[in-house]
Amino acid sequence: MSDDLYERDILTWAGRQADLLRRMADGERLNETVDWPHVIEEVQDVGLSELRACESLLRQALVHLLKLGAFPDGPAAHWRSETVGFLADAQARFTPSMRQRIDLDALYAKALRQVRAGENPPGLRETCPFTLDMLLADDVDVGALIARLG
Repeated sequence: MSDDLYERDILTWAGRQADLLRRMADGERLNETVDWPHVIEEVQDVGLSELRACESLLRQALVHLLKLGAFPDGPAAHWRSETVGFLADAQARFTPSMRQRIDLDALYAKALRQVRAGENPPGLRETCPFTLDMLLADDVDVGALIARLG
C-alpha cells in the first residue's frame, strides 16, 4: 500500500510518513510501518535537490555575466539586476558542504554553451575566471566580475 501511495501521490505519502515519524519520536508504538526505503531515498534527495538548485542559480548568473561581457550594448541594467538576484539566491541556498561538490568549471562551460547557442559572440573566455567565493560574496561587485571576463 505504501509503495503504491508513494507512486500515486507523493505529497500524501510524505504527509503520512511525517506523521508516523512524529508519532514514533513521541514514543508511540505504531501499528503502521514507516516506508523506510523511500523515506531514506527522499531524505537523500532533499540534499541533492538543494545542491542542484544552487548550481542552477550559479549557472544562470554565469549566463548573464557572459551576456554582459559579450553584448555591452544589450539590456545591461536588466542583466545586472538578474545577475545580482541569481547570486543572492545562490548564496542563500549555499551550504559549506556544497563547496566540494560544485564544479564551477563545468557550470561555466554549460553557461558558455548556452550563450553561444544564441549568437556565438567572439572573445568569450573558455575557462572560468571566477571562484566560488567571488560569486557568493556578500558584497558581490558585478562590474568587477564582468571585468574578469575581458
